[in-house]
Amino acid sequence: MTTGTTTVVATAPGGPEVLAVRTVPALRPGPGEVVVDVAAAGVNFIDTYRRSGVYPMTYPGVLGSEGAGTVTAVGDGVETVRPGDRVAWCDAPDSYASQVLLPAERAVPVPDDVDLLTAAALPLQGLTAHYLVTSTFAVGPGQDVLVHAGAGGVGLLLTQLAVRRGARVITTVSTSDKADLSRAAGAHDVVLYTELDDLTRDLPAVVRGLTDDRGVHVAYDSVGKDTFDASLASVRTRGTLVLFGGSSGQVPPFDLQRLNAAGSLAVARPSLAHHVATREELLSRSDDLFRAVSDGTLHVRVGATYPLADAARAHEALESRRTTGKVLLVP
Repeated sequence: MTTGTTTVVATAPGGPEVLAVRTVPALRPGPGEVVVDVAAAGVNFIDTYRRSGVYPMTYPGVLGSEGAGTVTAVGDGVETVRPGDRVAWCDAPDSYASQVLLPAERAVPVPDDVDLLTAAALPLQGLTAHYLVTSTFAVGPGQDVLVHAGAGGVGLLLTQLAVRRGARVITTVSTSDKADLSRAAGAHDVVLYTELDDLTRDLPAVVRGLTDDRGVHVAYDSVGKDTFDASLASVRTRGTLVLFGGSSGQVPPFDLQRLNAAGSLAVARPSLAHHVATREELLSRSDDLFRAVSDGTLHVRVGATYPLADAARAHEALESRRTTGKVLLVP
């Protein structure tokens, strides 16, 4: 019988050293809620933004918003989920824990042939990759696509989904080992940005050299400050730059007239919450991803797992860009 819930909290804004393990009373579901025993929780850059104070949160506060596990209790009025069901989620607060309290409408059923670690690794990054290639910019056959951080969790999934839709994908990575992973995911060309003397000058030249001097139809940029100018210069006339993260820092304000001068470009800054706002859209996108995993056309790479108590080490690895694929915490 569960007597308490183990959690990881950020005690104050700061580096990984502010993370601490705390035990709280076992959770009880309210109306419309379910309690889930967590099999694994996803570690994402947004967690580091909240820990550090870039994104506001209340301290001390439990981190994490993603994971998978088994339902142990349901509250009044819950009809779609039962104890024993395996579920995943992408937007439940306090997910760095051994138990999570989850609104039943945000619980995504996990197919029997998908293990819970894979299910925990897929929601946030998989759903992000899905909306990026289907909604923010609908990638199509014959298009050229640039993906930064090509060996990261989103990068590997985004590459596979774009290739499935008929695109030619160019990625950027930092090491030859990461280049191998990116190519295995389907990247046609991989650029080691660490070998470029000046990223802002040299990356667009490389990209245009690979695209008959036209540039890419769309650039997907999760790095932000360090890559934004290079991404913008790599996009062809009437192309699109999609900024969906800032692992190197936030992009400062810039003159919109640059988009006109560069060839009537468009810049989008989407977020996952607006693309899974309804249960219908959440399930539709999730079902598409799980089907691809089940039929072997989408591979989810779990790059590292850490015990829940070692969340600080997981954050250090993620922020140092030593990781590939997905990082998970296992209670």
